[in-house]
Amino acid sequence: MVNILKYCVGIDIASDDLVSGFGYLSKDLLSKKSKARTFKNTLGGYKELDKWISHKKQCEASVSIVMEATGVYHENVAHYLYDKGYDIYVVLPNKAKSYLKSLGLRSKNDPIDSGGLTQMGLDQQHLDQWHPPTPIMRQLRTLTRQRQSVQDHITAVNNQLHALKISYHVSKEAIKHLKETISFHKRQIKQLEQDINNILDQQPKMKAKINRIVDSIKGVGLLTLVTLIAETNGFQMFSSVQQLIKYAGYDVIEKQSGKRKGKEHISKKGNSRIRRILHLPALNMVTYKIGSFSDTYERIFLKSGIKMKAYVAIQRKLLCLIYTLWKKDQVFDPNFKNELDNRPD
Repeated sequence: MVNILKYCVGIDIASDDLVSGFGYLSKDLLSKKSKARTFKNTLGGYKELDKWISHKKQCEASVSIVMEATGVYHENVAHYLYDKGYDIYVVLPNKAKSYLKSLGLRSKNDPIDSGGLTQMGLDQQHLDQWHPPTPIMRQLRTLTRQRQSVQDHITAVNNQLHALKISYHVSKEAIKHLKETISFHKRQIKQLEQDINNILDQQPKMKAKINRIVDSIKGVGLLTLVTLIAETNGFQMFSSVQQLIKYAGYDVIEKQSGKRKGKEHISKKGNSRIRRILHLPALNMVTYKIGSFSDTYERIFLKSGIKMKAYVAIQRKLLCLIYTLWKKDQVFDPNFKNELDNRPD
């Protein structure tokens, strides 16, 4: 019988399915992987996955579960398997992609991805164990996401209202209904913001930390901070600013083929809610000429001629600043130099 050190299950996750690979590492450092199997991304699918893992095990060696951070699709299965006692490792997509490239895997499909995640766990790569967010963080994330969803509805209805007002046949009744809908959603926004404040009132240390940062940076509001904290579990998911940048999709990539050098752009393969909540604060940093942000904006705009590229750079810089202030429990110093300031744009 093979003397097994550990088992690993790599899961490639989509909205509907979980493609799971299974493998083990023996004491002679030989690893072996089995054929991947697909489960539904539902509670019933999680139960089947748990039974499958138990059936595949040959001894009582520990089982590691490795999966990518894929928006919200990985969260339910991660919580379920964590509660079952498994060691969970949630890796950023860029890290998984780089590892697959190091294995020489050029093709890409779900079984290959799950097999690569399985091998990542077996190779004992340096992975940080995942722990679920606290109930407070989960509540804040739910409320901030709901607020964003309601705001989307307001924007959509406002667009309908504008189109209706300039149409050839104007319906006063339809305009009335749309205005009532907007008023209703605005009341929801106020209630959600009150709910967020009520939660913070129950967490005086967290609220004080948030207020110190918000009060020290003109143009950054409480909702921005709360959203960033909720989406990153208080930045506990990251040990470096580079990891955070990749998670938010601000990492710069370039398409290059032979001698042809393509344009650089951010990957956007990350948490879009973070990028969205930083849009208005970035505008404020330039408008109010906060610290070196306006200088950075002018430098990048003059070089590229693209305003949006310059504003995205400000978003990234602001995210790094907030991360540093939160980790070090400091307030903003206008003379602060972001560690990415000297990065070529």
